[in-house]
Amino acid sequence: PTATKVFRHGDRTPVVNFPTDPHKESEWPQGFGQLTKTGMQQLFKLGQYTRERYSNFLNSTYNRQEFYIQSTDYDRTIMSAQSYLSGLFPPTSSQIWNPELLWQPIPVHVLQKSTDQGIHNYTLPVWATKDVIDKMEKLAELSLLSLFGLYKTEEKSRLQGGVLVNAILKSIKQAANSSKQRKMEVYSAHDTTLGALQIALNIFNGKLPPYASCQFFELYQESSGQYSIEMHYRNDSSKDPYVLTLPGCTSSCPLEKFAELVSPVITENWSKECGKKDKMKGSVTAPYFLHKTWRQKLYQWRRNNYQDI
Repeated sequence: PTATKVFRHGDRTPVVNFPTDPHKESEWPQGFGQLTKTGMQQLFKLGQYTRERYSNFLNSTYNRQEFYIQSTDYDRTIMSAQSYLSGLFPPTSSQIWNPELLWQPIPVHVLQKSTDQGIHNYTLPVWATKDVIDKMEKLAELSLLSLFGLYKTEEKSRLQGGVLVNAILKSIKQAANSSKQRKMEVYSAHDTTLGALQIALNIFNGKLPPYASCQFFELYQESSGQYSIEMHYRNDSSKDPYVLTLPGCTSSCPLEKFAELVSPVITENWSKECGKKDKMKGSVTAPYFLHKTWRQKLYQWRRNNYQDI
């Protein structure tokens, strides 16, 4: 009766560059950290895939009572959400408002605050050999693990990925316990959002979530009347999503069992446990906000200590 998705934004321009990088921000039409045409295409195709996967479940036309999408307050995630919606809900029949334009505006609810060489035809710096790029990817994966896992994983998950786990679980329970009309909820977010979520659920594969990767949560009602949750992960557009199994349960996990197993990483008062006086309004924001703060400090330290890189 319901499905929830969390996806990473599409291909973007670099967020920052090294001081000696020959390609400056001015060379990118929209600047740093912005969604590219390739990224738009990636999310458009993900929207089309979602339409195909749920063709017998989701209404063929957009219905605000059945569908909800939320994004972090970044250009690349908002534009990714819009690109996704273009593939998921092309206007049909009465929703066509411009015969020459197969697109319709759909609200994206915003929370307040392959290699670049192959995609964008810029020449990589001489030091950016395949070996160096592979090592940088491993370091990026390690940085994700160091922030959300490795040490005191459960405690950190309560303040990071567990926040989103709680939001998703509440929505699923509401769908199971009421005649809720909403069929699908979607979150447009970041690699850190997906990484934190998967680490909290102990289903992380150790790899950095690629652009347009998507985590699926699907609620099913069995013939017995009981509800179960299935999880799928799409991190390769050329293959079908693969099934993820919550440790301690089966791939089709009874809702009650699922809730019991994830309870250690759920907090009902994020602000109190984090020592903050103000409330964090956006569940999808917490992991990215914490990671961004840490990454900015690391980058500033790197710039101060390695100006010649």
